[in-house]
Amino acid sequence: MPHTPDHIRTDDTRISAIRPLISPALLQEQLPASEAVLANVERARSALCEVLHARDDRLIVVVGPCSIHDRDQAIAYAQWLKGRADAHADDLVVVMRTYFEKPRTTVGWKGYINDPHLDGSFSINEGLALARSLLLEIVAMGLAVGTEFLDLLSPQFISDLVGWGAIGARTTESQSHRQLASGLSCPVGFKNGTDGGVKVASDAILAAQSPHAFMGMTKWGQAAIFETLGNDNCHVILRGGKQANYASTDIDAACALLKACGLREQVMVDVSHANSSKQHLRQIAVAAEVAGQIAAGDRRITGVMIESHLHEGRQDLLPGVALLHGVSVTDACISIAQTEPVLEGLAQAVRTRRLRSNR
Repeated sequence: MPHTPDHIRTDDTRISAIRPLISPALLQEQLPASEAVLANVERARSALCEVLHARDDRLIVVVGPCSIHDRDQAIAYAQWLKGRADAHADDLVVVMRTYFEKPRTTVGWKGYINDPHLDGSFSINEGLALARSLLLEIVAMGLAVGTEFLDLLSPQFISDLVGWGAIGARTTESQSHRQLASGLSCPVGFKNGTDGGVKVASDAILAAQSPHAFMGMTKWGQAAIFETLGNDNCHVILRGGKQANYASTDIDAACALLKACGLREQVMVDVSHANSSKQHLRQIAVAAEVAGQIAAGDRRITGVMIESHLHEGRQDLLPGVALLHGVSVTDACISIAQTEPVLEGLAQAVRTRRLRSNR
C-alpha cells in the first residue's frame, strides 16, 4: 500500500479553529448599494481627486471617531457631521472617519469587524455585515466615508462604499498594502512612519502609482491573481513621530522630498497621534496652527485629519463595566462641541487663502 503523507503533522499546528467566511459577493447581494449611494461615492471621490490635483482650492477634512464601536452612536455623529459638511461645503470637503480595524502594538480590541460585540467572541461575519450596513446608511445621507485598510481581505467587502482610504504608519512600508492601494478605486493617504520619516510614505506613493500583480481573494471568495493599473490619487499624511511634524518647516521638508521624487508637493496633516503628543485636546491648538499656515497662503496643505467623537476622552473595555455613551474605546477624541469651532476655523482659513490668491 502506498503511504499517504500526514500533512497534519507539519501544517496548521498552531491553528485552534477554522470557520467559514462569507464571500464579499454574497454580502453585497444581501446589503446592496443603491444607485443613489453609488452616485454619492462617485461624487465624493471626484471631489477629493479635484483637491488632490489642485483643481479645487477647498480643504479635505477627515474627521470622526478614532474607531467605530457602536452603530447608533456612529449614526448620531454622522447626522451631526452632515450638517457641518453642508454648512462648510464651499470651503471644506468633509469625510467621516469610519475606522473598523485597529492596529495593536501588542494585543487588544482589533475593531468593529473583528469583534463587533467587544467581548472576544470574534463574530467576524457579523462584523462585516454591520460595517457594510453602517457605511450604506452614512453614505445614503450624502456624507463621504473614509477608513484605514489594515486587513488585506476586508476591502473586498466594503471598498465600493469608501470615498477615501488610509494606510497607517505601521503598514505604509508593507509591500502588500502598497500593492493593495495600487488597485483601490478611491484616493489613498499614506502616513509617515512611526519614527516620523516621510521617505517611507513617498516610496509608498511611488509604488502605489505603478501596476502590480499579486495574489488575493475575489468577490466570490476564490483565490486569484490581481493585476492593477496603479493609483495616481495617493498622498502623504504627516502624523508626527519622535516629534511633531506639522510646522511650516516640516511642510517644507516633506514637500522638498516629494518634489525630488517627482511627486505632487502636497500633504495632509493629522493633528492627532504624535502631532498632538497623544493629548486629545492639543488637536485644537495644532489645528489652529495648521489653519494659520493655510490662511497665510500655503496651498500645499490639502487636508487635515481630526479624531472626534460625540463626547471627549476615552474609556477602557472592562468586563462587567458599562460603557459611557459616545466616548471612544481606543484613542481619546475631542467632542463634537469642541470640533465645531475647529471646522469653522479651518473653513475661515480656506476663505482667507482664497482671498489672498484672488488679489
